[in-house]
Amino acid sequence: MINKCTYFLVLISFFNTASAQEKNIERKIDSLISLMTLEEKVGMIHANSSFTSGGVPRLGIPELITSDGPHGVRVEHGRDWDYTNDNVDDAGTYLPTGIGLAATWNTKLGYEFGKVLANEAKARGKDVILGPGVNIIRTPLNGRNFEYLSEDPYLNARMAVGYIKGVQDQGISASVKHYIANNQEKDRNTIDVNMSDRALHEIYLPGFKAAVLEGDVNTVMGSYNKFRGQWAAQNHYLINQILKGQWGFKGVLISDWGAIHNTMEALYNGTDIEFGSEFTLPKGAGYNDFFLADTVISLVKDKKVPVAIIDEKVRRILRIMYKTNMLENAKRTPGAFATPAHFKKALEIAEESIVLLKNENNILPLNAKKIKTIAVIGLNAKRPHAFGGGSSHVKAKYEITPLQGIEKYFAGKAKVVYADGYEIKRGAAANPQLINEAVKLAANADQVIFVGGWHHGYDYTKWEEKAYDTEGEDKPDMKLPSGQDDLIKALLKVKPNTINIMMGGGPVDMSAWIKDAAVVVQAWYPGMEGGTALANIIFGKTNPSGKLPVTFPVKLEDSPAHKLAAYPGTNGVTYYSEDIFVGYRYFDTYQVKPQFAFGHGLSYTQFKYDDIKVLVQPDSTIKITFNLKNTGKKAGYETTQLYVAALNPTIARPVKELKGFEKIWLKPGESKQVSMSCSLEAFKYFDEKKSNWTLAKGNYQILIGASSTDIKLSGDLKF
Repeated sequence: MINKCTYFLVLISFFNTASAQEKNIERKIDSLISLMTLEEKVGMIHANSSFTSGGVPRLGIPELITSDGPHGVRVEHGRDWDYTNDNVDDAGTYLPTGIGLAATWNTKLGYEFGKVLANEAKARGKDVILGPGVNIIRTPLNGRNFEYLSEDPYLNARMAVGYIKGVQDQGISASVKHYIANNQEKDRNTIDVNMSDRALHEIYLPGFKAAVLEGDVNTVMGSYNKFRGQWAAQNHYLINQILKGQWGFKGVLISDWGAIHNTMEALYNGTDIEFGSEFTLPKGAGYNDFFLADTVISLVKDKKVPVAIIDEKVRRILRIMYKTNMLENAKRTPGAFATPAHFKKALEIAEESIVLLKNENNILPLNAKKIKTIAVIGLNAKRPHAFGGGSSHVKAKYEITPLQGIEKYFAGKAKVVYADGYEIKRGAAANPQLINEAVKLAANADQVIFVGGWHHGYDYTKWEEKAYDTEGEDKPDMKLPSGQDDLIKALLKVKPNTINIMMGGGPVDMSAWIKDAAVVVQAWYPGMEGGTALANIIFGKTNPSGKLPVTFPVKLEDSPAHKLAAYPGTNGVTYYSEDIFVGYRYFDTYQVKPQFAFGHGLSYTQFKYDDIKVLVQPDSTIKITFNLKNTGKKAGYETTQLYVAALNPTIARPVKELKGFEKIWLKPGESKQVSMSCSLEAFKYFDEKKSNWTLAKGNYQILIGASSTDIKLSGDLKF
C-alpha cells in the first residue's frame, strides 16, 4: 500500500534536524535541482549501465559509480575492466570474506578493512562500495553466508560500523546490504518473508540500525525478497516508516540489481535509485525501460505523480555527492590500488580470522625442525577462491593458496608432497583411486595437513563444477562434498595427528570423523594472503586468535530454522518460526549441544579470568571490571565476551545475549584489568504490545566468557 501522507512527512523530516552546514548544502542542492529538466532528474534515479546511474554533464553532476563486492573492488561488466583478460593492472587486493572479518572480533580491523576497500575504489574512480553485507546468518545453507558477518546482531553491528567508517572516512560511500531478510538464496527473487516484530527488531534490524545511526552510512541496498507481502526494496513499512522515518536516514536507498517490480510503489515507498544490468532486463529492453525511467517521465507530465517526489530522490543523491566531494570540482584525496601495504593488511586480517577449533595434545603449533616430509592433501590446498562466489568475486593481484604458503614456509628445509584426494565436479563422490594415492603419501610423511571444506565455483565458465558458497544458490545440506568424509577417515587411520583445515563460508557436518580428529582449523576464505596466514599459524609464527561468529551445529537438523521446518518456505512464503531464537540463542536456551559454540576459538596460550566487579554508574551505565592474565608461555590475544541474562523472565527470552566484547593482547605472565560497560538498552526486549523497547523489572546477570558456553565469571544486577 502506498501512503502519500507518510511519504511527505519523510520528505520534510531532514530539515528539522539539519545543521547550518547541511542547510547550506541543501540550498546548493535546491539551486541545482531548479536548473535540471525532468528528463535529467529521472536519468539520475535509474541505472544507465551495469554499475552506474546517470549524471547531468552540463551541470557538472557526474554518474554515480558503484563497485561490487564487499571484500575487494570487483571487475565491472563492460565499462572499464575486462575480467577475462590477463592484464595485471586490473587486479587488486583480495581481502578475507565477511565471515572471516567477523571472526577476528576486532573492530579496528573492521575499520582497516573498509579503509583498504575505499582507497582501492577511489584509485579506480569508484564512488560507492557495495558492502558490508549484514544479513543475519540464519541457516548454515545460505549460499552467501561467506559474505555476511554473524548470527548475532550485536557482533554484526559492531563489525559493520567499523567497516562503514573505514570506507566513508576516505571519502567513499558504503552501501549496507541487503535490507532486509535476505537470509537465503534459494527463491530469493520470489520468497515472501514473515517474522514477528520482536524478531525483526531484536535480531534482523540492529545491524542496519547501527549502520545508519552510528555509521552514518551513505547508502542502503534494498533486497530481492518480499517482506510481509511487499517487495523489500519498495516496502513502505521498512523504508518510509523505519529507515527514513524512525531512523531519519538521510542517504540513498538503492535497489539490488533487478529488485524493483512496480513504478508507483518504488516512487512512493522510498526507492531512490533503481539498479540493474543487461542481465536483469527483458530481452530487447534498455535502461530507459526501467520502472524508474521513461515511465516516470510520463507519469509526471500527465500530473499523476508530483515532481517533488523525484526532486526528493535527486536531493538524496546530490547530498551524498556533496558529502563525498563529487561536486563543484572538489578534489578527493588520492587512492591506492594493489599496494604492498594493502597486501600486508590482508595478511593481518587473515591471521586474526582463522579459528583453531580443536587441538588435542597441543599438536599445534608444529615444530618445523622435526619434520622432514610433510604431505598436503586436498584440492582446496591448491585451489584459488578469489574469483568465485558470484557477485563478490575479485580479480586478485595474486592468491597464496595453503599449499603455496606451506611450501614457502618450508623452502629449503623439508620436502612437501601433495595429492588431490578428491575431485570437484557436479555429483562427485569419493574417488577410491584418489584416496589411495593420498593415503600412500600420508603414510610415508612425518606430518599430514588436509585442506578441504566448501568451495566457490571458480568462475562462470566452469558449469561442471558445483558451487557451494555462491550468490543465487544455497547448499543442499551440511555434508562435505566430493566424498571428503571418506578421505578424512582414511587419512586419520594412518596419521591420527592429521591437521584438518576447513575452508568455506560456514560449518560442515563433521560427525563422521570429529571424534577421531585431533586438530581442526576453520580458515573461511582467507583472502590473497590466506596461505601465508595458515602457514604462520600452523608453525607457530602467529598465535591463533579467531573466534566463531556463528554456531557450528553437530548436524543441520539441530539448527533452529531446520528443526522447525521453517526453511526454505512453502508456496513462496517462509515464516521465521524460530523467532528470536537464532544461533546460540537457540542452542543455549534449549540446551542443544553444538559441535563448536558461538565465540569459540583456541589459542596456543591460556588465560585466567578473575575478580569481577559490577557497578551501576550515576548515569545508569553498568561498568564491569575483571582481571585477565596470560598464564601460558606465548603472547596472544583473548577476546573477552560480555553476555547479559534475564533470570526467571516472565516472557520468552534467550538465556544469554552478547552485549560487549574486547580483544586484548597479553604477553606471557602479563595481567590486565579489563573494563567493559553496557547501557540499560542491553537488558531490554522489544515489547510488541507497546511497539517499543522495555526494561522488565527483575534479576539479571552479567556473564563474562570465552564463548557462549564457556562462561568464566558472573555478577548480579537487579532493576
